[in-house]
Amino acid sequence: MRIQSNDEHDFRYMYETTFTMLFRVSNNIVRNADRAEELCQEAFTRFFDQGKTFPSENDAKYWLIRVTKNLSINVIKRKSRELKMIEKVKKEPLRHEKSGEDVLIEDAICDQVMDAISQLPEKLKLVITLKTYTDLDYKGIGETLNISESNVKVRVFRARKMLEKILSQE
Repeated sequence: MRIQSNDEHDFRYMYETTFTMLFRVSNNIVRNADRAEELCQEAFTRFFDQGKTFPSENDAKYWLIRVTKNLSINVIKRKSRELKMIEKVKKEPLRHEKSGEDVLIEDAICDQVMDAISQLPEKLKLVITLKTYTDLDYKGIGETLNISESNVKVRVFRARKMLEKILSQE
């Protein structure tokens, strides 16, 4: 039986038959029922948005399991990074508040970078924005933009080189 992920009947069937299993997979990884449910919902959102035709029910189920597992693992990795950052901040000496001059300089630098990003071609602007301001990895960006992971890496590299050139001119 072929499964069309954005067909309402097929989507509902996959949701009803796999949600409990996906929830268990996610909950075993993240150890938080609410978060596991959110991640399953995200997996089904991606499933529907993909608009893919799967050769069989099992192929669709395996795709959903992979996506749910990866989303769950990403949450754990992010949480681990946050905990490490908290520990690092705890060990650092207290910093003094920034002066008005420091704030103005930071704002000016931020404005320069945003202006430089706006000068990039649309394809490069999109990947550098997703890479910098979201928690997506190269694969996630590729899936989002419907391009290969290697293409994302190339575009990010080119965008950074162009930004470096634009900012060095200013």
